[in-house]
Amino acid sequence: MRDLVLVINAGSSSLKFSLFQEDGAGAPELMAGGQIEGIGLKPRFVAKAPDGTVLAELDYEAGGGHRAAMQHFVDWLGGWLDGRQVGVVGHRVVHGGSDFTEPVLVDGKAMEALEALIPLAPLHQPHNLKAIEAVALAFPGVAQVACFDTAFHRHHPWVADTFALPREFYDQGVRRYGFHGLSYEYIARELRGTAPHLADGRVIVAHLGNGASACAIRHGRSIDSTMGFTALDGLPMGTRSGQIDPGALLHLLTDGGFSADQLGDLLYKQSGLLGLSGVSSDMRDLEASTSPLAAEAIDYFTYRIRREVAGLAAALEGIDGLVFTAGIGEHSATVRSRVCQGLGWLGIAIDETSNQRHAAVISTGASTVEVRVMPTNEERMIAIHALALRARS
Repeated sequence: MRDLVLVINAGSSSLKFSLFQEDGAGAPELMAGGQIEGIGLKPRFVAKAPDGTVLAELDYEAGGGHRAAMQHFVDWLGGWLDGRQVGVVGHRVVHGGSDFTEPVLVDGKAMEALEALIPLAPLHQPHNLKAIEAVALAFPGVAQVACFDTAFHRHHPWVADTFALPREFYDQGVRRYGFHGLSYEYIARELRGTAPHLADGRVIVAHLGNGASACAIRHGRSIDSTMGFTALDGLPMGTRSGQIDPGALLHLLTDGGFSADQLGDLLYKQSGLLGLSGVSSDMRDLEASTSPLAAEAIDYFTYRIRREVAGLAAALEGIDGLVFTAGIGEHSATVRSRVCQGLGWLGIAIDETSNQRHAAVISTGASTVEVRVMPTNEERMIAIHALALRARS
C-alpha cells in the first residue's frame, strides 16, 4: 500500500529526509527522519524515530553523489517499512522564479523550467534537482512534488517586489523573490488554529537561524520580506552578510582585487556572525563567549532585526503580532529580549520570566502586540502540500 509521504531536502553535501504517514484525520504524522551528510567526502547515514531513538547508522564509501546516497537510504527504508511503500515524495526547492506560485507535480516540462532557474540560485537549485533525479531512479513511477521557498511571497505588491532599476530588468526576472516561504507558510497556517485573532491580522514573523529573515504577513499572506533577489539580502546570518551597500561590492571588485567567485565566498561563507565575531557562526557559542567581538556581533544582529521589524511594521501599517521561530528564534531568550526591548515604542512588552521559559506567549498583558514563540516545520508543510496535490491529481 502506497500510503507514505517522503520529504527530501537536499544540499550540496547532505540529503535530509522525513517520512510521514497519514493520521486518522488525513494529516501527516512523522514516522522517522534523518540525513546523509558528507556526500562526496565521507558519507554518513543516520535515521531516527520521532523520540530521538537511533534507527540506523552507517558510514559508507564516497562516490556516486546524491544517487548513491539515495540508494543507501532506499535500501534501509525497504527493510524498515516491511511492505509499506512511499506514495508521494515532496521536495524543498529553493527557487520557483516568478512563475511557480504554488507547489507542482514534477514532470519533464517542470524540470526544464526549474533547470532554467539555476542561475538565480546556483548554490542550491542544482542539488535540489539532483535529488529529484535520484528519487525518480529509486522510486520509479512515484509522484514527486516540488515545493518552493519563494512561492509564499509571490503575491507581494509591486513596490515590494521590484528594484529601482530600468524596467526591463524586472521583466527579465531581476526582482525581490523572498525566501523561507515554507517556514512562513507553516507559521501562518498554525496561527489559524492557535491564535485566529492574529491569523486574520498583521503579523511579523522572524525566522532566525543560521539563515535569517523576517516576513510581514497580513490576513495569512506575505506582503513583504527582508530577503530579496537571493537568500543573501536582509538580516545578517550565520555566515552570510545580509544587507550591504552595492557600492561596497563594486569597490571590492574594482579596487579590492576580488574576483566574482572570491566575493561570493566572502558574502556567503565568511561574513555574518562568523565574520563579525571571528569566533563562530553559532549563536550559542557567541552567547557563551567572553570575547567583546562576540558581544558586538550579537549587538549588530539584534539591532538589524529591530530595524527590519520596524520597517515591516510600516509596510503593514501597524502590527498585531510578532512571532519568533527557527533555531535562534525558538531557543535564544537573549536575542528575543534584546529585540523586544528596543521595540517598546511599537507597543511591544515582554515578560522576562515567560521569555526565559520559552513560553508560547511571552508578551505581557499590557503589551498591545502579542509576542509568540512558535516552532516551525518546513518538512511537515511540504508533506501537507504533497498529500494535497496527490489527492487532486
